[in-house]
Amino acid sequence: MIIRENWLKKIRPFYENELVKVLIGIRRCGKSVILKQIADEIQTDGSHKIFINFEDLQFAHLTDEMSLYEHVKKLITDDQKYYLFFDEIQNVANFEKAINSFRLLNTSIFITGSNAKLLSGELATVLSGRYVSFKILPFSFTEALEIQGVEKADDAALMDYVRWGGMPQRFSMHSEEELKTFLSDLYDSIVLKDIIARYKIQNIDLLNKIFAYLSINMSQIFSGTSIVNFLKSEKRDCSKESLYNYLSFIINSCVMNKIPRYDIQGKKVLSTLEKYYLTDVSFARIHSQKIDIGASLENIVYNELLNRGYEVYIGILKKAEIDFIATKGNEKLYFQVCYLLATEETVTREFGAYDSVHDNYPKYVLSLDKFDFSQNGIIHKNLIDWLVEE
Repeated sequence: MIIRENWLKKIRPFYENELVKVLIGIRRCGKSVILKQIADEIQTDGSHKIFINFEDLQFAHLTDEMSLYEHVKKLITDDQKYYLFFDEIQNVANFEKAINSFRLLNTSIFITGSNAKLLSGELATVLSGRYVSFKILPFSFTEALEIQGVEKADDAALMDYVRWGGMPQRFSMHSEEELKTFLSDLYDSIVLKDIIARYKIQNIDLLNKIFAYLSINMSQIFSGTSIVNFLKSEKRDCSKESLYNYLSFIINSCVMNKIPRYDIQGKKVLSTLEKYYLTDVSFARIHSQKIDIGASLENIVYNELLNRGYEVYIGILKKAEIDFIATKGNEKLYFQVCYLLATEETVTREFGAYDSVHDNYPKYVLSLDKFDFSQNGIIHKNLIDWLVEE
């Protein structure tokens, strides 16, 4: 086990804060471990820490807000501060009402959930302005290196990450067959528990087809029409309304993220033709063993930017597209990502995408080339070096 300092340092300032700390993320991405690491860091009498994992059968009787409230209230026996840790709390009906009641006591509350809808439903209504959220991701490339004991990153280490991703449990697997089985079972768990059961979906095959299309074509701009036409070619009928419902279910399960486009010259966020990226690049292997290295690298850069705390958009110009615009406070960065700058045409395309961007914010081209192609104020970096930099 490794200490996930990248996340702990973001959450640490809120340990004593009355705001409810909400950790959201895909199943098995390491939320429970981070929750335990938080509990271990907080220096207090162990009797004042209450930790409940709602996937543990010993807590199966805590099914609604009243049973949860009564169980915890019995454990609070004095006026000292209590630290409450609730893992996978979405399994408790109306849990947000119990959480709101616990807030009235001398407590600091931490909760995790595997569904992004946790933040858009009753929790957001009942706790409006009283919680802070953190979207947890699987291991970054540097964390993957650390858990494997790899001291120097190289192309082989990156290709391993491209193929098998950063889901923490996968690093205990020792064969390709084990890895394939693990990813398939994890995908089935996400689909069955977080999508089909939650939303009572009847057409499982259609859901799988939509996810397959998104994952195989990650980094491509999508329209509802293009996906519906693909489904028709696969002899699957789907209205646009149903399609958008399925897309929202997939996003809510945290298995994918949707990136909006940003009109650089018009300075506004566009509401159509988004891109979808996998929370863990390994899920592209579920429906296809063929690896699109360029798209996978783009997906990895996107996830790394999220890891580093940036908001990310696709940059749109009249005659070009910028892979990513990353913003954090007053900071803004531009990124183009490609596999190799192998031809003059590729160099012209990647660097030329910035021709119409006339501001002074840093502009990068990331690739696996060892030679520095920096030109005209545009910084070229080796992608591995960028991933492992402080």
